[in-house]
Amino acid sequence: MSAPLKTTLAKSIVFTLVTVLATLVLASVIRNGTSGPQRTYHAVFSDATSLNKGDDVRMAGVKVGTVTDISLKDNSDALVTFTVADSAPMQRGATAVLKFRNLVGQRYVDVEPPSATGPVLPAGYTFPLGQTKPALDLTLLFNGFQPLFQFLDPKDVNTLSGEIISVFQGEGPTVDDLVSSTASLTSTLADRDQVIGELITNLNQVMGVVDQHSSQLDTTLTTLQQLVSGLAGDRTTIGSTIQGLGKLTSSVADLLHDGRTPLKHDIKSLGTLSQNLADNGDTLNSFLQTLPTKLDAIGRTASYGGWLNFYLCSIQGKIPLPEGYMGDLGAKPVAGRCH
Repeated sequence: MSAPLKTTLAKSIVFTLVTVLATLVLASVIRNGTSGPQRTYHAVFSDATSLNKGDDVRMAGVKVGTVTDISLKDNSDALVTFTVADSAPMQRGATAVLKFRNLVGQRYVDVEPPSATGPVLPAGYTFPLGQTKPALDLTLLFNGFQPLFQFLDPKDVNTLSGEIISVFQGEGPTVDDLVSSTASLTSTLADRDQVIGELITNLNQVMGVVDQHSSQLDTTLTTLQQLVSGLAGDRTTIGSTIQGLGKLTSSVADLLHDGRTPLKHDIKSLGTLSQNLADNGDTLNSFLQTLPTKLDAIGRTASYGGWLNFYLCSIQGKIPLPEGYMGDLGAKPVAGRCH
C-alpha cells in the first residue's frame, strides 16, 4: 500500500470516528438523558394531567431521571413511577412537585430536597400525597390576568406568562421582578389613557340618551315584538298572498302581451277614423245641424197616423281576435216583414 493511500485511509478513519462521536454527543444533548445506575421511585399526585412517560425528573434544574410509568391509584389519584440516577441524593423529607416545562403545557417532576440533610431514601420509596404537589392551574391563573393580556402584544404576553409561571412555581427571581416587568409591559396603557377616557365619556353620553328615552325604547321594543308575533301568526296567509300576487303578475303580463297587437291595431284604426272625420268635417257639421229638424218632422208624421212603420229586424256584429269568436252577434230576422 502506497504512502498517499495510507494517509488518505487514516484521515478517513479519523474523520469517521470524530463524526460518530460528535453525533453521539449531539444525540445525548438533544435526548437530555441520564446515564449510569439508577433507582426507581414512586409518587402519588392528586392531578398528573399532561405528564407523560419520558418526561424529565429534575433536581435543582438539572435532569436526574425520567418518568417511566403513570397509572391510576384508588380510582382517584395518579401513581407516577420514575427513575433517578444514583448520583442524585434522594434524602428523606424531599418533596416531588409537578411543574410546567413551557407554555405549551409540557411538564416535569421536580424533586425538592429537604431543608435539613437526612438519610437517603431507599429504592422503591413512594412519595405520599403529603409530599407531592400538583401543577398550577394555569386556566385559573391566566383568567385573572386576562384583562391585562388584552392590551399587550403577543411577545409581551409570552414574556409575562413565562415569568408568572416561574414565580408561582418557585423559580425565577422574585415577585418584585414580576411586578416590575408587569409595570413595564403595561406602560402602553398610560399612552392610551386619553383614548380610553374619550371612549368612556362617549359611552356615558350614549347611555344617558338611552336612559332619557327608556320609555320610548320600551314601547318600540314592545311594538316590534307584537308586530313580529303578528307576522309570525299570519305567516300562512302572507305566504299564500305572495304566491297569489305572483300568479296575478304572470296573468297581467300575459294579458298585456296578448293584447298589445289588437290594441295597436285599434289605435291605428282610431287614427284613420279621426282622419276621415276631419276630412269630412263640413258634411258632418251639416248633418248634425239638420238632424234635429229631420227627426222632429219624422216624429210628427209618424205620430198622426200609420204612415210610417219602424221595425228592428236584426243587429249584426263581430268580436275580433284574440278572443277568436268571429260569428254573428245579435238578433236575427224572423218576421216575414223583414224578408
